[in-house]
Amino acid sequence: MQNKRTFPFYLVVIIGLLYLPGCRENASEEQKVADLILYNAFVYPVSGDPIESGGVVIRDGKIVAIGKSAEILQAWKDKAKETLDCGGNFLMPGFIEGHGHFKGLGLNLLHLDLLETKSWQEIVDSVANRASKARPGEWIIGRGWHQEKWNVPVEKNVNGYPYHDLLSKVSPENPVMLFHASGHALFANEAAMKAAGITRETSDPQGGHIVRDGSGNSLGVFEENAMDMITKLYQEYEDGLSAEEKKEEWYTAIRLAQNHCLSYGITTFEDAGSSFEDIRRYRSLAEHDSLDLRLWVMLRQPYNEIKDHMDGFPIIRSGKDMFTCRAIKAQMDGALGSFGAWLLKPYTDKPGSSGQNTTPIEVIDDMAALAMDKGMQMCVHAIGDRGNREVLNVYEKEMTAHPEKKDLRWRIEHAQHLNPDDMPRFKKLGIIASMQGIHCTSDAPFVVKRLGEERASKGAYAWRSLLDLGVIIANGTDAPVEHVDPFPNLYASVTRKRLDNGQVFYNEQAMTRKEALYSYTLGNAYAAFEEDIKGSLEPGKWADIAIISKNLLTCPDDSIPQARAVMTMVGGQIKYKAN
Repeated sequence: MQNKRTFPFYLVVIIGLLYLPGCRENASEEQKVADLILYNAFVYPVSGDPIESGGVVIRDGKIVAIGKSAEILQAWKDKAKETLDCGGNFLMPGFIEGHGHFKGLGLNLLHLDLLETKSWQEIVDSVANRASKARPGEWIIGRGWHQEKWNVPVEKNVNGYPYHDLLSKVSPENPVMLFHASGHALFANEAAMKAAGITRETSDPQGGHIVRDGSGNSLGVFEENAMDMITKLYQEYEDGLSAEEKKEEWYTAIRLAQNHCLSYGITTFEDAGSSFEDIRRYRSLAEHDSLDLRLWVMLRQPYNEIKDHMDGFPIIRSGKDMFTCRAIKAQMDGALGSFGAWLLKPYTDKPGSSGQNTTPIEVIDDMAALAMDKGMQMCVHAIGDRGNREVLNVYEKEMTAHPEKKDLRWRIEHAQHLNPDDMPRFKKLGIIASMQGIHCTSDAPFVVKRLGEERASKGAYAWRSLLDLGVIIANGTDAPVEHVDPFPNLYASVTRKRLDNGQVFYNEQAMTRKEALYSYTLGNAYAAFEEDIKGSLEPGKWADIAIISKNLLTCPDDSIPQARAVMTMVGGQIKYKAN
């Protein structure tokens, strides 16, 4: 009998101890330990109302509480390892760059950055300086020039493009390849053209154009697919470098791009086109805890190179949610500045041309079918109204063939110039309009010249029209096409005003402050199927946070571009702090 009673007695004691009030409180205390409290900030969660004098509690890289500073400190201060006074600054989810070129940004930081150049002579001088230090035969690479943005006219030109003579003179022994800001044209010097075998008899490729004068002489400008004649030659030069040299350049570029983005409060970068090799390296960095910001990437290689090599895709949230590749990128047309955007009617300032269809529609059809089959998002570059219409047609055809597949969140990258009749189709099909606010004001000086008043006013960068239809807009900069700095981009989104001369571009299409911030945070997270882990400040989400020097909801419009990132956190870790 005694043995029979002993076991239940001890069991009762043990169970009783677990439920003693002191033990329950201690268990609760364990659960409430925090790594960091951020307090005394104007907190804008994006998903809810602003909190003046707010605070955020972080544990294991994620947000566990958000609220008034006084309440947060009272409940958590004694249980936190560290507290940080934010000095009343604006605290928000980290910016998500919704469309850019991550490796391209890094390489641009390594090479000649021509975004701020104001004249052809300034570009020539930059090349001359680099050529004076280069080895014979070494290529000189740059990006960012735009003939429509020079304040010194070029006397001898074709469609605003200068001749290559000055460029060839300052760099006779070094091939030069300078990409247009849009990335849809490049300038080459004589050394590069000779090496590529370009002559008067060289014909235009499909979907591309060699710019020539009335006598048939090449200026040195290659548009759209014609760029391949020069870029392939440069690729051969790159292939001749040692594996170690190429690897070192790649990792240096990625490190520069990461640090640059973090300094602007950017915690995720949505990359608009990477190769298999880039993706392999990014994934390895993520899995070895060597990425400092989150990357969401579109696979971009020719269809015949990807169709039989999609095993292992999509790659979703690898390395603690640091890396995802769940999209395929294609390109329907070119850019407006280089007359490559595909239009329904000819250019107003180039009546013989309606732009370029750079990838045959049937190939984009095949890519869309592949994306549907593999559970990937489809992302197609389209700028002109014809280009956008054709992409919508491809999407609608594929979606109609697969009515069982829902919530695809396929995207059109740029969606810059739309026929009003096509705007409701974005909402009907659930298409994300991945647009870049800064393109509106950057392109403003030449849009009306290219499209005419009617097309420009009704369908160019039509954010308000799309938002009023309920379309999700994903914002970004298209870096390195434009600077990755989010603050001029926000300014453009809410004012549609140029910073240099105050030119306003149809401001009836502007976003509100909250819409613009949503498009740069939670909207971009939604466009990547990641709104459950980031994009807003909510318990359970990653503590990807930007602390900003100005209140982006209330500061005067003209002060938005002067805002700066004070601190950037990714997964609760400080990755950037201003001096």
